[in-house]
Amino acid sequence: MLEIKNLTKAFGDMVAVNDISFKIEDGHILGLIGQNGAGKSTTFRLILDFIDADQGEILWNGKPISKDDYNVIGYLPEERGLYPKDTIENQLIYFARLRGKTKKEILPKIDYWMEKFQVKGKKTDKVKSLSKGNQQKVQLIATLIHEPKLVILDEPFSGLDPVNAELLKMGIIELKEQGSCVIFSSHNMENVEKICDHLMMLRNGDMVLNGTVHEIRESFGRTILEIETLLLEDELSSIDGVLQVEKLRSNTYKLHLADAAVGEEIFTKALTQEPYLTVFNQQPPTLEEIFKMKVGEGHE
Repeated sequence: MLEIKNLTKAFGDMVAVNDISFKIEDGHILGLIGQNGAGKSTTFRLILDFIDADQGEILWNGKPISKDDYNVIGYLPEERGLYPKDTIENQLIYFARLRGKTKKEILPKIDYWMEKFQVKGKKTDKVKSLSKGNQQKVQLIATLIHEPKLVILDEPFSGLDPVNAELLKMGIIELKEQGSCVIFSSHNMENVEKICDHLMMLRNGDMVLNGTVHEIRESFGRTILEIETLLLEDELSSIDGVLQVEKLRSNTYKLHLADAAVGEEIFTKALTQEPYLTVFNQQPPTLEEIFKMKVGEGHE
């Protein structure tokens, strides 16, 4: 279990991380979101002891992280770094040996991971011969091949097409099932929503959201309504409490409500026009919408 207590880091007058606390249980995934400069990468660097905290504690299984503990950590930085003139095999062995593994332990696992992530190339190929996407997969394999118990992934989905992003999601879920703690940052809210057990959002170094995806979404109220109705767009817009109407397709609209209770009034009014509503789906805002709201608050 990773536990962060009252972590703070400033660079001069700029507070990059401001008194944040959270924990990740074994076999759980935490998604860390926030705009550029929110403090996500700084948080990762503090955990990894790349930089010193001004205050706070970082505990692994209840104790301060020791030098030996870093052998059970896998870290994928946002800035990728491989040796283009060396082979895939040599690099994977090299990075694994930095984590205390032997060549004999790692060699049998290279084929498994390359097949799992569908790397287009042979393990004897030089990295420079691979596409950008396949290079990214190799770097991810280097992060995971020593079977870490704590995995830190900084924007792992960046630059991946949907097929490869799905492969990565499956890999992250497999780590979870094996009992690893996983923390990753992403700007893709769909990926966050699908695989996270817990979600945290930073804004200018402050923690502004902390909870499960379901808890966070429900805390904003069921203020998004998709409806298929004979009511006209102007009629829907004129209802008190309807903030915005988006036409999705013929007779189908997405409404932003000031309050969830407005949905009941719309439901009643729609039933006066038609005996059967084929679509009436009232939900909380998506993570994407919540992200934009919280970032917007920080610029007011």
